[in-house]
Amino acid sequence: MLIGRDDDSSLVADRLCDQTSGQNTAVSCFYLDFAARKEQSATNVLGSLLKQMVGGIARIPEEILRAFQQQKTTLGGRRPQLGNIVKMLQLITSSRQTFMCIDALDECSGVQQVRLLGSLKQVLEKSPGTRIFATGRPHILAEIEKRLAGHVTSVSVSPPEEDVITYLHARLGEDQTLDAMDEILEAEILEKIPKNISGMCVVAIVLKTLSHIIC
Repeated sequence: MLIGRDDDSSLVADRLCDQTSGQNTAVSCFYLDFAARKEQSATNVLGSLLKQMVGGIARIPEEILRAFQQQKTTLGGRRPQLGNIVKMLQLITSSRQTFMCIDALDECSGVQQVRLLGSLKQVLEKSPGTRIFATGRPHILAEIEKRLAGHVTSVSVSPPEEDVITYLHARLGEDQTLDAMDEILEAEILEKIPKNISGMCVVAIVLKTLSHIIC
């Protein structure tokens, strides 16, 4: 399980799709957003990942079809519950190599974060061929190590200040609101933002299953 951030997730997902094209491999992604955290429960996150995987299968397993049919006939139709979603993910991921990308894991609310990590652990224990790439700020590491004790190796990553400055120069050059920008403001932006960003870091986490390394 690798933890980076936003653009990293998009790049990783695109690269995985390119490299696994034509193979019996599933790639799914979910981007968490703090502004929508009330709607982004563990059930919704894993349900979205499951939906993407099912959509890429030529022949959906009978067990999954039956599970969805049962939910449709219950109380006029309802979405699968978290436990059912985990079981379906275990079924799909145990029969094919699977990559799941989850962006901004730290944006998931406390209770839902615990449920999400616990559910991912269940999937990984049944599916050694599954790989997870996630992104988040450093404080998420403590929770991951607590919930997945013994299976985590971490590396901190932060952008070089010169790269941030290069990026800012490029974006400032594209600015069309010239009246709002003067030399003093531009100099302040180029001085303060690189220092603040360079002081931030993300965490790269390698999560191991019981007998396999996830990388």
